[in-house]
Amino acid sequence: MDAEKLIRVAKGEEPADLVIRNANVVNVFNDEIKKMDIAVYDGRIAGMGDDYKGLKEIDVNGAYVTPAFIDGHVHIESSMCLPKEFAKAVVPEGTVTVIADPHEISNVFGLHGISFMREACKNLPLQVDMMLPSCVPATNSETSGFELTSYDLSLLMDAPGILGVAEMMNFPGVLNCDKEVMAKLKLGLSKHKKIDGHAPGLSGKNLCGYVAAGVMSDHECTTPEEATEKLGLGMYIMIREGSAAKDLQPLIPILKTKNTRRCIFVTDDRHPTDLKGHINDMVRQSVEAGVDPITAIKVASINTAEYFGLNDIGAIAPGYRAHMLVFDNLKEFKPTLVIKSGEVVAENGKLVCDIEQNEVPKLRGSVNVKWIEHDDFKIPAKSDTVRAMQVVPGTLLTKSVNAKIKVVDGYAESDVENDVLKIMVFERHKATGNIGKGFIKGFGLKSGAIASTVAHDAHNMIVIGTNDADMEMAAIELVKSQGGKVIVNNGEVVSKLPLPIAGLMSDQPFETVLQQCHELKDGVKKIGCVLDDPFMTMAFLSLSVIPDLKITDKGVFDVNKFDFIDIFDTETVKA
Repeated sequence: MDAEKLIRVAKGEEPADLVIRNANVVNVFNDEIKKMDIAVYDGRIAGMGDDYKGLKEIDVNGAYVTPAFIDGHVHIESSMCLPKEFAKAVVPEGTVTVIADPHEISNVFGLHGISFMREACKNLPLQVDMMLPSCVPATNSETSGFELTSYDLSLLMDAPGILGVAEMMNFPGVLNCDKEVMAKLKLGLSKHKKIDGHAPGLSGKNLCGYVAAGVMSDHECTTPEEATEKLGLGMYIMIREGSAAKDLQPLIPILKTKNTRRCIFVTDDRHPTDLKGHINDMVRQSVEAGVDPITAIKVASINTAEYFGLNDIGAIAPGYRAHMLVFDNLKEFKPTLVIKSGEVVAENGKLVCDIEQNEVPKLRGSVNVKWIEHDDFKIPAKSDTVRAMQVVPGTLLTKSVNAKIKVVDGYAESDVENDVLKIMVFERHKATGNIGKGFIKGFGLKSGAIASTVAHDAHNMIVIGTNDADMEMAAIELVKSQGGKVIVNNGEVVSKLPLPIAGLMSDQPFETVLQQCHELKDGVKKIGCVLDDPFMTMAFLSLSVIPDLKITDKGVFDVNKFDFIDIFDTETVKA
């Protein structure tokens, strides 16, 4: 960039590349809205005021112009789309920057997975910065495809666009001063980069220890009380609204206080069906709930930028990148124009720029399962009562409950009438033959089975069903397609979404993936499911860092005790 010319454009001595005229500019520094022109040169804002001249001029006739929105924590892989297709979905909604954590693909392919995502995120109308995954695997309670050590992370920590260490889910490892966990924290701190947190329910002195270790944020708050405590200790609170975990409405009271400077909007994990309406939808919902519009805009922009040290985005001011949104009003938050680095990239909900992208690297097949036998789905019964996982709708939490099952010829079977279903996790990276076996309540399936290779965080193959035959067929179908999601009923495939890229992402356009997701959602309801997004809920049932019970390829895991359990040991749980 020619700094001297930028100054001359700012002074009005030379024409700008672009002038936005008659804009009601939302100033996130002084909380004012003022009508003025915005002059842009070489992708940056040169000046703001009156009577600028530009090679191109857009008169917005008094519309509101805000900084473009930033998603402070997202796993792009959860969209089940390649980054190019993800960008097509979120950029027209006003999200121009995301802080991505390639944690999901790292569990499958390690450093190769991170390199794949970095290449796939180049030359997009979306600025993608990254945090390096801190917990691959999340814990030793599961088998992942790879393990990333502090040495592995050090190889990329100084690379362009790497902002720090992503969510430190292993908070017990932090509190117990695990050597490798501490090495990862020290790596980030030594580079003066951010360390994101993940500490559901952590409080008191343990929380103090976690923060003292250098963890600076958390996206697991579900109540104002939890958020207030963490804010008071200096943490940034990432207010999450994902497909499964929806924390925005419970945390709205926080956005009506004086503590909002350390609040950030994030989506974390969203399915394609929830990408139409992204960070802008969180802003809209906040304003509808009584949050001041400028406050909501700041949470979606400057707060996030400043936390991550992205000092040239998040505001409309001289020297900042010209990432801007144009809104007719500050209620609906549907951008009529989306501008990235001074170029209009979307208009009225449609992408208007061409995406010229380098060819992404090739990846090998990732579903490597030991030969599946019918007997793999049998569970020898020790009694007719088990400790089952109870789904808590709208959250990633589960409850530990005692549940009656059917016993047939000495084997534990699903009790469909009482909504107690078999759930199994097959290790799919190294063909170890590991199979975790348990029971789940809350899905409501009346027949058939569902299966997926999207199962946080190790992404082994997870299967839930009413009978062994359909469960077996569902698992085999996913091996054939090298990953994906499937519904089987009465020996027939009802619907299927192949995910051949790491068992996590499709190689098809966003519109195709979206249609397949709708078909899955409709299909699973036809076999009785009562959840709004059962595949997203299922994907988190193996995440062994969120209470109470989870299931991995090694068995059913009690997160509160941080140990595996015998599902027939029901003495510690009241019926």
